[in-house]
Amino acid sequence: MPVLKNLIHRKGVFALLSAAALFGTPFCSAADAPFKPTLDAIYPSLDALYQDLHRHPELSLQEEKTAAKMAAQLRKLGLQVTERVGGYGVVGVLRNGDGPTVMVRTDMDALPIKEQTGLPYASTVVAKAGNGDTTSVMHACGHDIHMTSWVGAAAILAANKAGWRGTVVFVGQPAEEILQGAKAMLKDGLLTRFPKPDFVLGIHDTNLIPAGQVGIVSGPASAASNSVDITFYGKGGHGAAPHLGKDPVLIAARAVVTLQSIVSREVSPFEPAIVTVGTFHAGTKRNVIPDEAKLELTVRSYKSEVQQHMLEAIARIAKAESAAAGTARQPLVTVDPKEASDVVINDPALAARLGSSLKKSLGEANVVPIAPSSASEDFGEFGRVAKVPSIQLRLGMVEPKEYAAAKAAGKQTPGSHTANFAPDRERTIRTGVAALAASVMELLKPAM
Repeated sequence: MPVLKNLIHRKGVFALLSAAALFGTPFCSAADAPFKPTLDAIYPSLDALYQDLHRHPELSLQEEKTAAKMAAQLRKLGLQVTERVGGYGVVGVLRNGDGPTVMVRTDMDALPIKEQTGLPYASTVVAKAGNGDTTSVMHACGHDIHMTSWVGAAAILAANKAGWRGTVVFVGQPAEEILQGAKAMLKDGLLTRFPKPDFVLGIHDTNLIPAGQVGIVSGPASAASNSVDITFYGKGGHGAAPHLGKDPVLIAARAVVTLQSIVSREVSPFEPAIVTVGTFHAGTKRNVIPDEAKLELTVRSYKSEVQQHMLEAIARIAKAESAAAGTARQPLVTVDPKEASDVVINDPALAARLGSSLKKSLGEANVVPIAPSSASEDFGEFGRVAKVPSIQLRLGMVEPKEYAAAKAAGKQTPGSHTANFAPDRERTIRTGVAALAASVMELLKPAM
């Protein structure tokens, strides 16, 4: 189904909407109120786009059809579009006279999760992952929400150029879930082939606030992350004669416990830090001692020095546990250079500026402070490499009554990376569109 194909007409409805029409109505009851005339008109098309994206998710580095859909949406709005930037990356440039440049980024990839929401538009997609395994695929992190909001904001801005001056660079980024897409786009000349930004802007949904609200984090917002693999080598043998072998399962099991002492005994209690062992692979049969055991870890913190200390401590502990068992071969500790990210830092001055502006346009009660996340993102790469202020706004995604009931019961609604992740789509999308469009307009206000 074509989406937004009739949005921009020289003599159509959107050409008649000025910035005054968008912002002239005082906030009433919803975060999308300043953009309500436009959003009411385009929302059915946005909803169709969202459901299409949700039904047809694609894994990291496989976002070919998703990227084509994003490129088509931007072209219909009159943007200058370039595809296949850093893989399946999409860049759309919207120029409107002299002024600063704002980069607006969305991520596009999905996760290897079997959807269990029961929604009528639930994904049934099955695909081959990078390791060759067949897996179900789901937009379980809200990238479909992000993309739809991104397209909606582009529609608002393209239709209402009287309210801003400058350039907006819309970036559709692949491979966020494996922390590779941002670096790939930057390596492919994102900052030299296209207008260099003065500000970088993005959104990410969250179940920590209700739909209709926007959360603001000032300073560190998402944790630095490293993926670490450890292979412990032993000496295989019969399970009935363990004294004749060196059991790598026992060595790895001891290491799993000892690794937890890094955070509890080596990192300051005032510094957030995480060491999680996510997988433990060993053996083929109950009465066979294997030759090796493998662990996969995720390591997270908010400071580079803390992150480095934890990585060094992991290697030290792995070697010490092997030495204690008297193994002949040291463990192999590998830090994946691809699946890594630095901390995402929201520029404090930019956070204050947009927080104040969004409270005026979206309503005081709909813009709230929110705690940093221990999840990781590669969004921060854009502002870091460009050396410009950046911010990723948090977008509430839980139906408000459901959120209130869960909070009263001391529970939490399903969050990202879970099979039951199901945003309150209309309220969330409308707020996402409004937050992005209002933020860009604030940063590109015409000179008085």
